[in-house]
Parts: sequence; structure tokens; C-alpha cells
Amino acid sequence: MNSKVYQIGNKTFDFSQAYVMGILNVTPDSFSDGGKFFDKNFAIQHSLGMIKEGVDIIDIGGESTRPNSDFVDEETEINRVIPVIEKILSEHNDTIISVDTNKSIVAEEALRAGAQIINDISGLQFDDKMVEVVKKYNAALIVMHIKGTPKNMQVNPTYDDLIAEVKDYLRNSIYKAEANGIQNIIVDPGIGFGKTMEHNYEVIKRLDEFEEFGYPILIGLSRKNFIGKTLNLDVTERDVPTAILEAASIKNGARIIRTHNVQYGKYVCNLLNNII
Repeated sequence: MNSKVYQIGNKTFDFSQAYVMGILNVTPDSFSDGGKFFDKNFAIQHSLGMIKEGVDIIDIGGESTRPNSDFVDEETEINRVIPVIEKILSEHNDTIISVDTNKSIVAEEALRAGAQIINDISGLQFDDKMVEVVKKYNAALIVMHIKGTPKNMQVNPTYDDLIAEVKDYLRNSIYKAEANGIQNIIVDPGIGFGKTMEHNYEVIKRLDEFEEFGYPILIGLSRKNFIGKTLNLDVTERDVPTAILEAASIKNGARIIRTHNVQYGKYVCNLLNNII
């Protein structure tokens, strides 16, 4: 069981309990909401709705990392993300904001604007300067496992030993963060990032094995394709099965669920926090 306590912004996170991270994609090509919140005003309206529903962290992304997606340039990503951060904090200055980016320049602008967490899908592997920026702002850091890049990660991903290889990757990311004095580290095994449907289920089933790192575990499986394949459901129909798998993940050790449906996520956490 993870008993770490982090102070992030003005909020204390006691990871003997589970928390909800709400997803806010400010992109025109997200796999799940298809650019629904690309317009800044819609994005802000959606974030305010998540706050009302009791979200613990809002994770803002300005670059889609769906399978086969292309990188976007730093300026584009900054122009998508920063105005949304500033507007949210101008209305609710106690909101804990995470920014989903693997670019140090974007991370620095986001942290300067008031974000407190950097969610790096590459686990510090794509940009050598990322670790310096996170340390400079004393931010919390999410390190995730990915095999390849979003462009090629789902092209026949194979492993000799899935869990061991994911752990080795994350161990390197954690070491790099620790060596640079970063203390508030969160680990994400990267559901769907270079993994088959069978790989995803194995990660969820064996999630407790990632507790050996001693850091809180984040799981992001919301509305993902493996759920659709398993149940033959369109992306718009996946919120209930998402909540079911999130509950299983919390029972197996996850302490942050990164999800689209904050209301369901809160139900899951509020119920599971009574039995974990």
C-alpha cells in the first residue's frame, strides 16, 4: 500500500487514498472527444464543470498522443495550453493543474503560468532539459512508459517480458528524476502506449508490482481502444466499462485515475477509498 503524502500547490495528497485527474484535451484531433474542447471557451467551460464535480487535478494537453499522431511544434502547443491555464486559475486559483507535455519549453511556460505538475508521456526520454525545468519550479512529475513514439507505438508492439521491461524503463526515468532532486514523482505504466490489448490487461492485473518503486501509481485507461475491442463499443459508449476497470486498477494499487468522466471517476474513488 502506498502511504506517501505530497503537498502539491495548496493541496495535500495522501496516497493511501485514490484521486481523480480529469482530462482536458485542447487539441483538434483527440481520439475520444474529437476536438470538442479545442475552442478555448469550450475548454474552460468543461474545466469549470470538472471543478464543480470535484476533480482533484485537471490534466491539460495541447498535443494529441493518440496512436499514429504527429508531433506539434512548441509554439502551437503553448498557444493552445497557456490561455486555458491562465483562465482556469483566474476563476479558481486553487485548482491543481497538470500539463501533459514532453517538451521542456512548453513545460516551463505552463509552470510559469501556474501549473504544478508535468505529465511527461516519455518519462523524461524525449527532451533532456525537461528534468531541469521540473526541478527549477519544484513541480511534481509524472513519468510514463512508452514504447516508441505516438506515431509508431502501436505498430506491432512486442516484449520478451512485458512487466520487467516496463519497470526497467520507469526505473531509468525515476533515477533521472531523483538524481536531479525531484521528490514528488508519480509513475504511469502507460496503458495503450506501445501495448496490445493483452498487454494492457496484464499491466492492470499486475499493477501492484509497480508499488516496488515506492511512488504513487497513475493509470490512464479512459475510453481507450482496448475497451472498445473487448466489448465492441464505440468511444462514446465506454464510460461505464472505463469506471469498472478504474475500480479494478485502484484495488490493484492505482492512486490516481486519469479519466474523461469526472463524475464517474469520483464515484469510483469515493467508493473504493472505503475498502483500499
